Amino acid sequence: QVQLVESGGGLVQPGGSLRLSCAASRIIFSIYTMGWYRQAPGKQRELVATITSGGSTNYLDSVKGRFTISRDNAKNTVYLQMNRLRPEDTAAYYCNAKRNSADNSWGQGTQVTVSS
Repeated sequence: QVQLVESGGGLVQPGGSLRLSCAASRIIFSIYTMGWYRQAPGKQRELVATITSGGSTNYLDSVKGRFTISRDNAKNTVYLQMNRLRPEDTAAYYCNAKRNSADNSWGQGTQVTVSS
């Protein structure tokens, strides 16, 4: 069973930066599309960014130019660099590994709070 462990969340002031990491195990990491999603209280989970096995990326419009997703296949790790954070970025952030609809796994989540 795929295991995904997120880290790097925390409390940051508006305009600050955080880097989230997601370490994957029990997985042929390089063949998976990896993604970051987030869910704020009372809202649906939304896609923040994805990166394919070939390195193609996709971003939520509101984070374009501020967030960067990357992967290190040698370390089985995907990252989300978040810059110029805003209060509306506050949410639980979840790592996702997907190969197809039947092979789709989630981490436990890490909380990001942007507040002064």
